[in-house]
Amino acid sequence: MTDTPKDNQKDPWARFRSATRARIALGRSGDALPTKALLEFQLAHARARDAVHSAVDFDRLAADLSPLETIRVHSAAPDRPTYLRRPDLGRRLDPASAAGLTAGEWDLVFVIADGLSAAAVQVNAAPLVRACTARLGHLRIGPVVLAEQARVALGDEVASAMGARLVALLVGERPGLSAAESLGVYLTWDPKSGRADSERNCISNIHSGGLSIQTAADKLCWLATEAARLKLTGVALKEDAPSLTGPDNEKNQLTDRS
Repeated sequence: MTDTPKDNQKDPWARFRSATRARIALGRSGDALPTKALLEFQLAHARARDAVHSAVDFDRLAADLSPLETIRVHSAAPDRPTYLRRPDLGRRLDPASAAGLTAGEWDLVFVIADGLSAAAVQVNAAPLVRACTARLGHLRIGPVVLAEQARVALGDEVASAMGARLVALLVGERPGLSAAESLGVYLTWDPKSGRADSERNCISNIHSGGLSIQTAADKLCWLATEAARLKLTGVALKEDAPSLTGPDNEKNQLTDRS
């Protein structure tokens, strides 16, 4: 809702608050926050906690991705409490999942990891994968891997076992008090255990109030195409595509330069 000049005269901060989800100029009631601001903060905190502790409905996610083939895997963290206490276990596959993966001739594999926000994955992951697969026909894309209790580095082990040259891992980002449903994507060339974060390209803040699915797909498809052509990702791969400056340029999209 747009603030009127009359509103701005009553509250000069109103127009600034309308332009950001950040909590600014909340006011006060005595030495405390106003009741409305306090309740909004408590609600945001509760949503963030729910995002971390809730579970992704992977059966529903597989149905949302249909007819794309999906594979289910699990990290070495046996349950959610262990996953939250032991990040190292979330970066490794459990032996049964590792044994169930077979290698193929894949250019790219998508791995969807629950991460720290079930809501982000449930709402945003399937539409983003669909938007990307629809325009990456020049790449051989493997089955979509659904990874439970997983962190970013688990994608390296998964993709290495599947023989993929590239992995795009979609993961629920750590929720904040302004966005509890934010999705992140990490793209890695030649994935294998031990890859550093500097060897990945990251697209973050994908949610209804942040980066749109369409724009995120534009960025990811361009990066994947360039990564396959140049055989690299991370700090060596710069996002300089002129078509990525905004949604108005969506028609000037990808060409296969591999």
